[in-house]
Amino acid sequence: MDSPSMPDTSEPAGESARRTPWLTIAVIYLGGVVAAMSFGKFSPVGPEVAAELGLSLSQLGWVISAVVGVGAAAGLPAGYLVRRIGAERSLVAGLALTAAASAASVAAPDFGWLLTARVAEGIGYLLIIITCPALVVRLATGRDRGTALSIWATFVPMGLGASTLAGGALASALGWRGWIALVAGLTLAMALVLWARLPRGPGRQTAGPRPRAGALWWPLVLAAAFCLAILVTLPVIVLLPTLLIEQQGYSAAAAGALTSVISVLSAIGGLAVGVLLRRGIPVGVLAMTGLLTLPAAWLLFGDHGSASAALAGAAIVSIENGFLGALGFAALPLVLERLDHADVGNGVVAQAGSLGSLLGPPLFGLVAAGLGFGALVPAIAVGILAAVGLLLLVGRRASR
Repeated sequence: MDSPSMPDTSEPAGESARRTPWLTIAVIYLGGVVAAMSFGKFSPVGPEVAAELGLSLSQLGWVISAVVGVGAAAGLPAGYLVRRIGAERSLVAGLALTAAASAASVAAPDFGWLLTARVAEGIGYLLIIITCPALVVRLATGRDRGTALSIWATFVPMGLGASTLAGGALASALGWRGWIALVAGLTLAMALVLWARLPRGPGRQTAGPRPRAGALWWPLVLAAAFCLAILVTLPVIVLLPTLLIEQQGYSAAAAGALTSVISVLSAIGGLAVGVLLRRGIPVGVLAMTGLLTLPAAWLLFGDHGSASAALAGAAIVSIENGFLGALGFAALPLVLERLDHADVGNGVVAQAGSLGSLLGPPLFGLVAAGLGFGALVPAIAVGILAAVGLLLLVGRRASR
């Protein structure tokens, strides 16, 4: 009987002499931030869009979440598509499609038009979130790879934070259509920058053999952990304004401002992963920090009536959201059979993360509406314990 093959994650010849091209990685990161801005561009202008186009709250929710829905449905197939046409071309194409779909949204006369444009934008966004980390895996050297991927994992909170802050201010001057057009132009400009910066044509690195089904087992385990972690931490930020208004008596403006600040804290968690991995802390040890979510959930949703405790709990959960998300990205190269499987592996992880992002808020909303906010504490406990358990298995595999 043949012995099982071990992952081929050894560095290419000459790797020790090569330096990580941080400038190129920074440009790729900015591409992700701009994509996340486009993803979140309707959040700060939702009421204006709904009023002008006559959208219900449910329809507005579909407009906002349609982008994530595409990723939840097609992450793995998109990973194979990226492998076929190349990461560089896929990234530029994804940004161009996102820009075109965003521009089409400017002319939207009704819900159907707007939803169709958002679905097209979701395809572009999916290509971006698969190709960017795959390119980071290829460009960064072994010592820098975990740090680079951890930095990459902060693109969503940074993009959403920038979109929320800029959208609220600029939409009042430009109108919601002017704001959307501005984001479309920025996305197109980013596509042109990356088209000029990334290698093209014959010099493009070609992919090796397609990964076997068995080669995706450990990426699937990691993706499941990633999905569960997002499922039980992201909805906390989504529901936080409602909690602060209904349970703590905050005004809508104050609750929105506090939520924006707390959501950006997830970027701190992502950056912390990079620092700790660079210092040689094992993945399994880092996974254990996810258990901090348990007392944080009680502080946030427990029946103690303390506003400061609730905010402290929300801050910890937000940091853990960024920490566990970054750990998912950073651990992927450690469990791939080959590093050039990163495109398909990122497709699996992206699909899992999108599924958690799509299902988490409505599920938490149902639990809170039916059983009260306190019932979310055991729900979060179950999810985070399962996520940490899977990450410990991933950490054990990575250490081998």
